[in-house]
Amino acid sequence: MSISRRSFGFGVAALGLTACGGTVPTGGRTSGSSGSSSLPADLRPTPNAGYDAWVAAFRSRAEAKGISRATLRAAFRGAGYLPGVVKRDRNQTEFKRTLEDYLAIAVSDERLAKGRAAYARHRTTLKTLEQTYGVDAEVICAIWGLESFYGERRGNVPVISATSTLAYDGRRGAFFEKQLIAALKILQNGDISAARMTGSWAGAMGHTQFIPTSYQSFAVDFTGDGRRDIWSDDPTDALASTAAYLQRNGWTRGLKWGGEAGAPGTPVGRRLQPQAGGPVFSVTSNFDVIKRYNNSDSYAIGVGHLADRIAGGGPLRASFPPDRYGLTKDERILLQKRLTARGFDTGGADGVLGPKSRAAISAYQSSRGLAVTGDPSPALLNSLG
Repeated sequence: MSISRRSFGFGVAALGLTACGGTVPTGGRTSGSSGSSSLPADLRPTPNAGYDAWVAAFRSRAEAKGISRATLRAAFRGAGYLPGVVKRDRNQTEFKRTLEDYLAIAVSDERLAKGRAAYARHRTTLKTLEQTYGVDAEVICAIWGLESFYGERRGNVPVISATSTLAYDGRRGAFFEKQLIAALKILQNGDISAARMTGSWAGAMGHTQFIPTSYQSFAVDFTGDGRRDIWSDDPTDALASTAAYLQRNGWTRGLKWGGEAGAPGTPVGRRLQPQAGGPVFSVTSNFDVIKRYNNSDSYAIGVGHLADRIAGGGPLRASFPPDRYGLTKDERILLQKRLTARGFDTGGADGVLGPKSRAAISAYQSSRGLAVTGDPSPALLNSLG
């Protein structure tokens, strides 16, 4: 496929990952897949004459691409302009987390525990998929964990409203019109109803967050019920579709993705050190296939390492260097704990200093008459001692 899921707009910051230090942007995903009543006001349809005119003109283009009038009527019944989608699209920032912070979120104790539990519940299905597609069961499970927290955060934004809003907005209009057409073809095929076709604010859908064109190319009906249902509480079709995606993008059966260089069982491959002074990894061609799902070294290492941990492997052996403020992960955790003990809530202590941790630092600095920077430091940690 010519477009990877990364180029769709999901970067390292949009993987459905949450950190105690603050929530990483999740592409509009919210817990579960319930109706629009649980959505914030800016993700509900809002009157917009320009959008209405665009939809009216779009209908003829859609019909020319084989979309029936009946499908269009059903799809746009209740659909509308979502101002929050445009806001989120325009506010995406290109920031880069360190690999240490990324892994603290992607392979957190909670995500690992839930992953092992999910793997145990769905072991038969995952092993069947491994036999069918050649993709390691643990890798399939790990992608599920990163994309939707094992189905807990599938997103509940109506896909027709989201993709039509972004197509009308025009920043990536041609791309999102293509996604909208694909979504309409999915509806016309009978795989899902418009009311149940929900996902992220940018239209990624289901347990493993397929965009509509990827769904068209790779989704499979593994349960044999006549529908490729990646939205159902039953994750079978979604997990099978992910396995099919990796297989068709070149996955080599029986080859590990890689691992920490020098660790037992790590295959020989090209060496990679994403964070200066941090662990070195040896990666194989299957690492590159994972990057077809999201074109980020951190993402692929996160998937691979989470898969290894789900399978019973241990943590990384090498340590990461102090951050740019001179603090190690253990010291950042201690800082969060001390701030919280003083009444400045960081949202938890995981060593990832996100917006909530920085707000707590700022509040503490203000309370002490210090310069309010929101930045951590060894001196700040000592002052909390």
